[in-house]
Amino acid sequence: MTMDSDTRGLGALQGSIERRGLRDHVYDRILQLLLSGEVAPGARLSIDTIARQLQVSPTPVREAMVQLERTGLVTREALKGYRVAPPLRPSQLAELFDARLMLESTAARLATPATPSLLRELRAAQDHHRIAGERVIATLSEGAPDVALTTAYFAADAAFHRVVFDHCGNHYLTDMSENLGAQLHRMRQAALHGITDVREAMAEHEAIVAAFAGEDARAPEQAMRRHIELVRSRSLDIERTD
Repeated sequence: MTMDSDTRGLGALQGSIERRGLRDHVYDRILQLLLSGEVAPGARLSIDTIARQLQVSPTPVREAMVQLERTGLVTREALKGYRVAPPLRPSQLAELFDARLMLESTAARLATPATPSLLRELRAAQDHHRIAGERVIATLSEGAPDVALTTAYFAADAAFHRVVFDHCGNHYLTDMSENLGAQLHRMRQAALHGITDVREAMAEHEAIVAAFAGEDARAPEQAMRRHIELVRSRSLDIERTD
């Protein structure tokens, strides 16, 4: 390969990275818009309008919409484009937690006994989640929920659970968890303005870390199972009271 062809190859790679970075930025902006509740379920999402608002071409918006369709937050209709999807129904939410309970408890069991790297990463993720949670609690105590802070809190929560999957030694479980995680966005969409279980989740994450750090081989799976079951109970209670 000549130097010119090498240069062209590097230029193409750089261009690909820049396009991917732009697409990810657009995805994050649209995701925040959807989670903020500013657009009602069923509302049409115009790619051209969003592109003008974000001052980008329609291409990264279209690519972001394809990604968002996988999360279930938007739906696509032939010849009509994209619309904001409705929130999960209680029956769908129950199914989601059944699947999550199976995957996460299995991952915790397979990740036992914990390696030093697992404990180190899990403790770091716990600290990140705690800090994000304390910020959410502070804003809620002032009566002014902040969508950006709450979104960051949910991202920290997901990162904590991802550590366990990263160390479970089964990439099929990890892939399934990522697909399932996309659907969790729809659950979180309804909770953004009424999240009330931050302290409970923080305490349950602490219990999971303690279980992995202990000597009981059954404790991590049990702690994870208890956490998911409690989150399910709290989430379904919120749905029933809405």
